[in-house]
Amino acid sequence: MKMRIKKLIRSWKYPSVILSSIGISSIGEWVYFIALNLIVLDMMGVLAVSGLYILRALSTLFTTIWSGSLIDRLNKKHLMVWLTIFQAVFIALLPLLSSLWAIYAIVFFISIASSMYEPTSMTYITKLIPADQRKRFNSLRSLIDSGAFVTGPAIAGMMFMIGSPNFAIYMNAIALFLSALITLFMPNIEKNDFIETKEEKITLKVLKNDWKLVVNFSRKHMYIMVIYLLFSAVMVLATAVDSLEAAFSTEVLFLSERDYGFLVSIAGVGIVVGAIVNIIIVKKVATSWLIGLGSLTVSSGYIIYAFSVNFLIAATGFFILSFSMAFINTGFDTFYQDNVPVEVMGRVGSVYGFIEAFFIIIGTIIFGIIAESISIRFAVILGTLVMFAVTIILFIFNTQPTKAEYYSEKHQLQTSVTD
Repeated sequence: MKMRIKKLIRSWKYPSVILSSIGISSIGEWVYFIALNLIVLDMMGVLAVSGLYILRALSTLFTTIWSGSLIDRLNKKHLMVWLTIFQAVFIALLPLLSSLWAIYAIVFFISIASSMYEPTSMTYITKLIPADQRKRFNSLRSLIDSGAFVTGPAIAGMMFMIGSPNFAIYMNAIALFLSALITLFMPNIEKNDFIETKEEKITLKVLKNDWKLVVNFSRKHMYIMVIYLLFSAVMVLATAVDSLEAAFSTEVLFLSERDYGFLVSIAGVGIVVGAIVNIIIVKKVATSWLIGLGSLTVSSGYIIYAFSVNFLIAATGFFILSFSMAFINTGFDTFYQDNVPVEVMGRVGSVYGFIEAFFIIIGTIIFGIIAESISIRFAVILGTLVMFAVTIILFIFNTQPTKAEYYSEKHQLQTSVTD
């Protein structure tokens, strides 16, 4: 028994460290962005705050064009440390600025670092975590992200009571330095690896070749690409519908600001409860069902919300969709880690991320125009019905018996990019 406990502790030593770092960063991101919104709102008003959201989307588009080529050619641990320090330094500069355009410029650079960190950490985690631990790790990460969704705004509120938005910004910068310090204690898993042409400069020719590599990979592994794009389509539609959430709740359901705040709190509870249940059942449920059934349940929650006529029905839909998010995210992350070779994971994730970010911007604009020209209710219902249709297709693709190998814990992608 003692030996088993010691082995368990040893096997989860580094995963626990990286989860701690992720937790600090996740909570910090909420504190940072809420505080930044208040600072910009106080300086320039609501329109300037909207500019922050557009800026984040644009920075993602700009970054994903080239970041994958850089990520796959650099040491992941070192890159994660430097990206975190970069964000901390630039966040600490924000309270010193009085020009909106200067703030926008700094936020743009912070968002670039944040956009790069996600695929870098995904590749590092895939190399670090054994295949048989990935589902459990991803479920724990989902719980941490869920906890950050609830505790981040609460911590931000406490900081505003103690000090000010500027104080919260500085505390977040310190937290990010702590996160970078924690990451330093992680193993350098690529220490003895030959990372493809380290000396190679990232030129237009290199970028073009890397995009070709991703296209070739997608052609040879069509099933992986289809699952990724269907999952991305669900996320795009969810984001587009979420952009109308406040207007739908207040102008269609006629909820007060207090009721709307309560509705958001119910979603937070759903996320945390779903993440806890996910941890309990994750080892017993196939990855394919986590994605397929999870996505169907998410879209069902959105449909209940879209057709709701009062607070109670809307709250039920909110709880169902938020409860189900942990399952689909855990399932998809595990599928992605098991089926995309680590040596090209940065490039594949960045190119696909570019496509997703592009369609998020387009989708949000289209549904905004539909809401303005026809009605908010029609736009929300249309978005949720299309999402439901996509999740049915995703469910069918996920649960095909002939594709079971893609979801097996024993399955590591045996193929390379060029086979």
